[in-house]
Amino acid sequence: MAKTIFITGGARSGKSRFAEELARQFGAPLCYLATAQALDDEMAERVKRHRLRRGDAWQTIEEPLHLSHALARCDGTGEAVLVDCLTLWLSNLLFHYDEREEDAEARIMEDVRRLTATLREMRTPVIVVSNEVGQGIVPENRLARRFRDIAGQANQLLAAMADEAYVAISGIPLRLK
Repeated sequence: MAKTIFITGGARSGKSRFAEELARQFGAPLCYLATAQALDDEMAERVKRHRLRRGDAWQTIEEPLHLSHALARCDGTGEAVLVDCLTLWLSNLLFHYDEREEDAEARIMEDVRRLTATLREMRTPVIVVSNEVGQGIVPENRLARRFRDIAGQANQLLAAMADEAYVAISGIPLRLK
């Protein structure tokens, strides 16, 4: 089993930049598994900036839903895999399963358990980036509260199984384990 590194933090906390720095320490080539979907111009611009920042040492694979399968396909193709980010993946799944369905949360958590099983089988080191969304106010609507709860549960599972865990705050990564 290869090393799994989990990195969480708030929006614009420096977690992606820190994850990229850690990945580069493994050497090139590197695999970047992107879960974001460029559904509007602003998001397309964010994706473009991230790609430019990473440079040519990275092979980018875009996979908004089937993360475990994409991760398994990346195994052995590079020196490390960076998954950015878990919370966008969870959001994609919530809308894919239809957030109104009563079993959507159970289906998403099954996908998260499948992801942790895949991570345990990897030969290539994997760095997983996620957002810490539960430290603010309680969201005003059911969907946002449901998403916050799912993200919190998923973060707990990934952090527990990871070999190393970090939180980024104001651009400073702090090692949790």
